[in-house]
Amino acid sequence: MVMVGELPDDFLRVSSNPTEQQIAADERVAQILQAQHQAGMSFVAGSVAGRLSIKIVTAQLTKNYGIMKMDPYCRIRVGHAVFETPTSYNGAKLPSWNKCVQCYLPVGVDSMYLEIFDERSFTVDDRIAWCHVTIPQSVLNGDVVDDWYPLSGRQGEEKEGMINLVLSFTPVQNLTMGSFICPQQTMVIPQVVSPGMFYAPMQPVVGGTPVYQTTQLPPAPVQQAPAYTESDVQQMKDMFPGIETNVIQSVFIAQRGNKNAVINSLLSMSSEQ
Repeated sequence: MVMVGELPDDFLRVSSNPTEQQIAADERVAQILQAQHQAGMSFVAGSVAGRLSIKIVTAQLTKNYGIMKMDPYCRIRVGHAVFETPTSYNGAKLPSWNKCVQCYLPVGVDSMYLEIFDERSFTVDDRIAWCHVTIPQSVLNGDVVDDWYPLSGRQGEEKEGMINLVLSFTPVQNLTMGSFICPQQTMVIPQVVSPGMFYAPMQPVVGGTPVYQTTQLPPAPVQQAPAYTESDVQQMKDMFPGIETNVIQSVFIAQRGNKNAVINSLLSMSSEQ
């Protein structure tokens, strides 16, 4: 076979850059959400089995990855719909969200895919756990099920911990016509940056169609002075001699020079050693 004409830009290109892979994945999520909202979230009764309520309560993770406490959030996909919880800051191995999501369950869909990410300040968010949850038949029969589901990750299949979900279901025949108006959205889409463009998160809209905003990439921030001085680092080194200097500097940067926050972080790290 011979290809005639100009070759595509990505011909024979294999991207191994994790940042590019994360951006591409988030762009796909954003495109899905943009498409479903541009469609007005309108549903045909024959294509919807009912309304599924998912409460993401908490998780018990096996390991805290990194020197700082993790800031986990959860992303869940039901059919083509994607939802996210708020971030559980300093949640580490025991994040708590108590976030309730309501979505329409398409006919033929009997499962959902769940991922837990560690929100990062200076690098792409790190995916730390995931699981495929089959919706119990008892939920579809009208029961409320409060259960724990195993998580997979770097530790192995179903060895990354557990997540607590509360599931309930309302059949389509029990929904009023007003229920088919798009409810208040609980989705929060991460900011996705691609060359030259900036995709802002969608805003919740009640009874209407959210607008997916696209604006020009904001100007680069002005270079600021370091968040710490050598004397600051030395002071913390005297207080915490068992912690490396480069780790103290990283904590100063992460806490934006806030000494009280730095001391609390270093105390926490010292107690874990």
